[in-house]
Amino acid sequence: MKAIDKLINRIKELNNPTVIGLDPRYNLLPKCVLEKYPNTLEGISNAIIEYNKALIDETYDIIPAIKPQIAFYEMFGIDGMRAFEETCKYAKEKGMLVIADIKRSDIGTTAQAYSNAYLGKTKIGDKEVSIFDVDFVTVNPYMGIDSIKPFIDDCKKYDKGLFILVKTSNPSSGELQDIKLENGEEVYIKVTKLVKEWGNDLIGENGYSSIAAVVGATYPKQLEKIRKLAPSTYFLIPGYGAQGGKAEDIAFGFDKKRFRWDCKRFKKFNVCI
Repeated sequence: MKAIDKLINRIKELNNPTVIGLDPRYNLLPKCVLEKYPNTLEGISNAIIEYNKALIDETYDIIPAIKPQIAFYEMFGIDGMRAFEETCKYAKEKGMLVIADIKRSDIGTTAQAYSNAYLGKTKIGDKEVSIFDVDFVTVNPYMGIDSIKPFIDDCKKYDKGLFILVKTSNPSSGELQDIKLENGEEVYIKVTKLVKEWGNDLIGENGYSSIAAVVGATYPKQLEKIRKLAPSTYFLIPGYGAQGGKAEDIAFGFDKKRFRWDCKRFKKFNVCI
């Protein structure tokens, strides 16, 4: 089964198209967790693991996927990457999908190495082994197809998926993404068309491709425009809440297959989204 169908089927099962971002900031972890461990790299890693597992335990039955941002793990070196690995494995054991927010981009051989680490397999002796084995990764298309093709090839081979940056949610995204080309199109429109083209061979049973797009909720007009241009492209929509994106903004990214959310599913948190 294609990665996008696994995600969509889980979303339908839980009636919830959201993901939980696991971006642990050590100084913001609960005191009751921090006081259990020494103030060392190993202790920090163990605190992050405990905190992430607790969040997963509370959400795996209502939220279909996690999205850990790699920077918050890399900053603690090998110990931090151990926390990333254990977090991903634990989430998958609980039935959640994992979207690794790594935003990688490089020339072909280096892109292949990145893909081997997260989506494909790495050859060790006479065996090929999975390293992090996540379901999706985020990638940056700025270097063109050379930096994307190795990931696409592994998506085809191992039933994985990509979320490619198209129109990001940050305030300065327009400095590059909104520049107009000679034909009058903005850069983000060109990227939208490329993502659509790159994903043609990976459209699943739900009508969407495993080669998907990142489109920020903070730019609803562009979000609406991109949706019309790419009906078979699935969207990861960051920027809701603290960055200023609202529910009515996110709605521009939905199509005719939009979801009806059952508020009873969120009773344990006392909220209705």
